[in-house]
Amino acid sequence: MRALISVSDKTGIVDFCKELRKLDIEIISTGGTYALLKKEGVPALEVAEVTGFPECLDGRVKTLHPKVHAGILAIRDNIDHMSQLESLSVDTIDFVIVNLYPFKATIEKPDVTRAEAVENIDIGGPTMLRSAAKNYQYVTVITDPLDYDKVLTELKEEQAVSLETKFYLMQKVFVHTSHYDTMIADYLKKERNDSSFGPTLTMTFEKVQEMRYGENPHQKAAFYRQVGKQTGSLVDAVQLNGKELSFNNINDTNGALELLKEFDEPAVVACKHGNPCGVGTASDITVAWRSAFAADKVSIFGGIVVCNRELTEAMALEMQNIFLEVIVAPAYEEEALNILCAKKNIRVLELKDIDVAQPETALDMKKVNGGMIVQTIDAKLYEEADWKVVTETAPTNKQIEDMKFGMKVVKYVKSNGIAVVKDGQSIGIGPGQVNRIWAAKQCFEHAAELISNEAAKGAVLASDAFFPFADVVESAHIAGITAIIQPGGSVNDQKSIDKCNEYGITMVFTGMRHFRH
Repeated sequence: MRALISVSDKTGIVDFCKELRKLDIEIISTGGTYALLKKEGVPALEVAEVTGFPECLDGRVKTLHPKVHAGILAIRDNIDHMSQLESLSVDTIDFVIVNLYPFKATIEKPDVTRAEAVENIDIGGPTMLRSAAKNYQYVTVITDPLDYDKVLTELKEEQAVSLETKFYLMQKVFVHTSHYDTMIADYLKKERNDSSFGPTLTMTFEKVQEMRYGENPHQKAAFYRQVGKQTGSLVDAVQLNGKELSFNNINDTNGALELLKEFDEPAVVACKHGNPCGVGTASDITVAWRSAFAADKVSIFGGIVVCNRELTEAMALEMQNIFLEVIVAPAYEEEALNILCAKKNIRVLELKDIDVAQPETALDMKKVNGGMIVQTIDAKLYEEADWKVVTETAPTNKQIEDMKFGMKVVKYVKSNGIAVVKDGQSIGIGPGQVNRIWAAKQCFEHAAELISNEAAKGAVLASDAFFPFADVVESAHIAGITAIIQPGGSVNDQKSIDKCNEYGITMVFTGMRHFRH
């Protein structure tokens, strides 16, 4: 029996080859793998000795030869195939151990050139893998060093690799090569700045970790990261304390982080079940935390807290008395970390580039039964030049600042969404209602119950989409709202405008909707 071995990842390969030789399996090898085996005293033949054709073109052509691929692809039970091999003086190859040029590591290097990336596109490796996998009944093909022991165990105990194992290894080949090819295609798409939606969609991800379960205990789940450099992404956060992240932790924290990225000033976002429950900004991060916490001291229980400045000792002292699932910050004061880590279950994460937003070309994907819907992310908040004051009363400078704050918050509230804000603090959030008036009333009830009966007086109401009726304005007036910001665009806009003028409420249209489903 013969084994052809050519690996970029040389983990365990010397010991594996020594064991193959003990089993009287002849080894054929190439390039750096051959040099390593020779150095370690493992007998091997160079591919050129088998093919009678030298490596050429700086190693671009080594294994692309009929004596290699005929030896791999011949069906051993086919008399005609075997007689052809004999007449062509070709011997069978029974094991193919190959992993590919490090394309991923190459493109993740800083300042990598296109020429470097292209040169690390493997040609011969995928071809050998696919040949061997196609002929899996007769050829054992290995791409992963973790499978060396499994194959050796069967060879030693059964004198052969089982068909079941060969089929398993075949599947791994096509996972491996499809992942590899997709990385290349994705890199080239980015190089061309191609943001089009083509006739096919291929994407590849690598597993970060297994989840204990999904949204519910009876669901299986795992966490994957997109291949390539990710900035400001939860996949690159370093966990400093606590249990492993759950499916819901990751989903909720991601939503909180995306809202946080809307703010340049010190900001804290508290999130629960994918919706913000408290948002605060200030000139000092500790004050911002207190504002976010005061916005909803009930819903924050078991929630997520993210901040865009170093988390202070004072914040940690106040947080330790609250049940929180996850805390994320770009850095921690030493004593703050000691305080938080004293609670063994709280998940404390550090994300240094927490303020880096996704590029506008990034994709938002949702799985539907039998398919996928894909869109570019909602990367814009509004164009301030498009703002239109539609009421007789214009907003004050303070109201304009609260309007901007309110639109940032409501953009990340599930539709139908309403946010009531004042002085850089959310005081009422109404998410995910089936009509807009319910979302508005929920905000006012929340503000009265959790803050004070007067909380909404003089506040700003922000809506993620237009008002279909004037009922939201009516309810806002009763609550004491003095300013409204919304996209506009309803056939009934004038009714809402008239109602605002009747009550002396100022209203601005942005012209940009933010549905979030």
